[in-house]
Amino acid sequence: MKDWCNDDGAKRLREKIAEYWTERGYEVEVDLVDAGFVPAMRSARTDVRSNMVNGMPRRKLVNANELRNEYRPD
Repeated sequence: MKDWCNDDGAKRLREKIAEYWTERGYEVEVDLVDAGFVPAMRSARTDVRSNMVNGMPRRKLVNANELRNEYRPD
């Protein structure tokens, strides 16, 4: 079972998300936030946060210099 909440798992997840959307021509920003120790989990946690809305990217790369302002499925 993979742990996406620890530091290594969160880094892997960030790379997977960014790679997935980049391959499809979308620009996403994915950040890691150290949430520290969480008593309910009995461990430290790293959050993965992005600029996506409801799991969808906000901007599509049209070319190297232009950005489309909204999501449009291909």
